[in-house]
Amino acid sequence: MSDIVPPAGAQPVEAPDSASATRPRSAVSAGVGWVGLIGLFTYLLVARHAPAIAGWLGIDWGQRGPMNGPNSAIASVLACGVPMVLWSVFVDKVHRNPTTGIDWSRRRPWRETVDISLTKLTGLWATWALIAGFYLTMRYYWEGRYAFSMDLLERAAPWLLLASIPYMLWLDRRSVEPRDGCYAFGRWLIAPGNRNGGEPVDGRAIAHHFRAWAVKGFFTAFMLSIVPGNFAALVSVPMRDVLANPYMTGLWALNLLYLVDVHIATVGYILTMKPLDSHIRTANPYFMSWIAALVCYPPFILMSGGPLDYQVNGADWGYWLSGHDNLMMLWGALLFGLVAVYAWATMAFGIRFSNLTHRGVITHGPYRLTRHPAYVSKNLSWWVGSLPFLVTAGGWTESLRNTLLLAAVSGIYYWRAKTEEKHLLADPAYVAYWSWAQRHAPVPRLFAKLSGRDRPLIRLEPDPRVGPVA
Repeated sequence: MSDIVPPAGAQPVEAPDSASATRPRSAVSAGVGWVGLIGLFTYLLVARHAPAIAGWLGIDWGQRGPMNGPNSAIASVLACGVPMVLWSVFVDKVHRNPTTGIDWSRRRPWRETVDISLTKLTGLWATWALIAGFYLTMRYYWEGRYAFSMDLLERAAPWLLLASIPYMLWLDRRSVEPRDGCYAFGRWLIAPGNRNGGEPVDGRAIAHHFRAWAVKGFFTAFMLSIVPGNFAALVSVPMRDVLANPYMTGLWALNLLYLVDVHIATVGYILTMKPLDSHIRTANPYFMSWIAALVCYPPFILMSGGPLDYQVNGADWGYWLSGHDNLMMLWGALLFGLVAVYAWATMAFGIRFSNLTHRGVITHGPYRLTRHPAYVSKNLSWWVGSLPFLVTAGGWTESLRNTLLLAAVSGIYYWRAKTEEKHLLADPAYVAYWSWAQRHAPVPRLFAKLSGRDRPLIRLEPDPRVGPVA
């Protein structure tokens, strides 16, 4: 998953080593993820020890226990996100980046942009209505843990509608080019040029707008649905249970790492904003990229409970290593290291994490080691944690089946990596990172050595389906 062959159409060219000796600058600083982690862990400690803290402060806490409810879980997302926003603005000063498309010295008169803003609001609200209609139509979104997401979004919707008005009016006065995909969609709704003799509507911009909001609508609901359960489990479990044996300690530590991943990813999906330079430059235009990604998430998931479920009649590492505490501690440490790399890869994105989109090229953290640290570490953790070749029933047939199914799952993630790079390689910034990683990152170099060949540096002709990259 790290030695990706350039997609068809790439023009290979050799370049001097000096051209790629210096790692390209990352679009996000390492500090963003770290301050988010500090904020999250601080709130986690407060929520876990709320009764003791209340007693120390002289507050009557009554019979209430730790703050482990769904509202507290959402507060933990804020505790993670707010420090990242503050760091991004006051330390990294991302709002000054030219890629925001904002000229802060510009103050257009209201009369010059009010029509544009109203058109964009029409497009934005219509987009939200389409997403809401999808949610309402699909019963899946009103069952189980998704019910919390829908309740939260339903409560937030009126405030988002109100806030979008001053936000759009304020932003358009300062935007270098306020006529974007949202504007094109709004104009298509209220004043299509083909009927009124005006300028033609930009269909490519509308397509990008729909793809970007499809990503945001699908994954934001999913992330919000898994935040409460993940958070409550860590806050509620007594430490005596956590420390009962190496297996329980390992599980709690792994869940803590997944908590980091879930929270920072949730923040990333929420904070898709130009003033923070975290907007979507381009959304993946390739159909197979969407298929490769969506089969890894409910309701389309092929793994857990699906046709590629590799854990039937299986058991995890705790079952097979039971009674061997020293080996279990070593195995747990290995799993912890792999999942830590996975969480670290999410942290590296800061407020820009998202599937199926390009929001800036990340080159620091684990991305110094390989272009796909999350996919590599996640898949290795599944092999190490599930041990698919060991089964409790079904004999060698079931063992072989589970092993082949997990291999198929890993193959899907390899496919995801290839389709994502096909999209990202349209940006010269990613080409520079790809070229550097191929020559200097340890994992691609290892694959090149094992295969007996060194991938050339590459140059791509722009794909018109991707569109311009800000």
